[in-house]
Amino acid sequence: MEQELTKKTNILEGSSPVSLDQLPQQDYNILNLGPTHPATHGIFQNVLKMDGEKIIDAEPTIGYIHRAFEKIAENRPFYQVTTLTDRLNYCSSPINNMGWHMTVEKLLGVKTTKKVDYMRVIIMELARISDHLICNSVLGVDTGALTGFTYVFQLREKIYDIYEEVCGARLTTNIGRIGGMERDFTPKFWQKLKEFLDEFPKIFNEFDSLLTRNRIFFDRTKNVGGISAERALNYGFTGPNLRATGVDYDVRAMNPYSSYQDFEFEVPVGETGDCYDRFLVRNEEIRQSIKIIEQAMKNMPEGRHFVDVPEFYLPPKQDVYTKMEALIWHFKIVMGEVDVPVGEVYHSVEGGNGELGYYLVSDGGRQAYRLHFRRPCFIFYQAYPELIKGSMLSDAILTMSSLNVIAGELDA
Repeated sequence: MEQELTKKTNILEGSSPVSLDQLPQQDYNILNLGPTHPATHGIFQNVLKMDGEKIIDAEPTIGYIHRAFEKIAENRPFYQVTTLTDRLNYCSSPINNMGWHMTVEKLLGVKTTKKVDYMRVIIMELARISDHLICNSVLGVDTGALTGFTYVFQLREKIYDIYEEVCGARLTTNIGRIGGMERDFTPKFWQKLKEFLDEFPKIFNEFDSLLTRNRIFFDRTKNVGGISAERALNYGFTGPNLRATGVDYDVRAMNPYSSYQDFEFEVPVGETGDCYDRFLVRNEEIRQSIKIIEQAMKNMPEGRHFVDVPEFYLPPKQDVYTKMEALIWHFKIVMGEVDVPVGEVYHSVEGGNGELGYYLVSDGGRQAYRLHFRRPCFIFYQAYPELIKGSMLSDAILTMSSLNVIAGELDA
């Protein structure tokens, strides 16, 4: 026994040359985080190599709900693609819809009116608020704070009430049309929007005070899941996750669309790119969205809620019932019998998670020849293993929450 102990001691102290096979091997555990674990907030898997509670390595697996949206869209008329874009980031569906409509309008050479632009801005900023409320409140839940979640979900429901007044739907909204909006905003819409804006600041400030200076929340999120600006740019980060590192890139400011150049707003940035900074950036973006909506309400232009593109914009139902020309256009649009110009375009919008882009190639037919969705989740999720290596398992959950990974957008 004494000789055996001496032999082991010599190996560990390096008193004699040894091979790696002679060294004691560390025992690691393999943990499947997902695809059905509720803490993953979606159907995706992470295979973690664990040393106790510490994460040594991670390998993400995606594709569990891959629905081949791009290929499906290549076999549909352009106006029918909206039901697919609805289901990308379903926490902010209207932004996806508007981005697609603007892409097709760019291909067609259609210039929308200021009224259409401002109406779209209101809907898109409401969607951004809803998206950020979900992300930040769920981050609170993952640190053990449920109260803030229940506070802001009342506000989220009020946003969905506004959607319902516009289009009759709440989650997958199908809001908007190529060339404008399906219908003008009703007096009831404006009433609900005003009530929301009057009520929102007080409740949101309470939510903010519940978490922002909460010692437990601060300790759980500060210096957790951080990434440098250089690494974030190398990965292709955009949106709040990039701005939290200190890079002030926002598509609305850098490449304005839908008349965003008419609005005054700030682009909030962080410093360390950790969970806490991502939380703060999203909170401040919510306040900026409120400012944008108030400006759009105050300066709403007069005019029609659509432009004259009868080949793609469905005529009013009353005209379809009473006018032959309207009936013909209605039939041609619904049956997908309208050819589009030959061309190649890319258009991006500032989605809830970052730059959401559509790359569209047309060969002059009735559907897209090739179509690619630039999904921000798919891009920044590649960095997730790097963000959680060396952290505790509980920190990995918070990091995923603060990134706001949406499975529908990740897999598409």
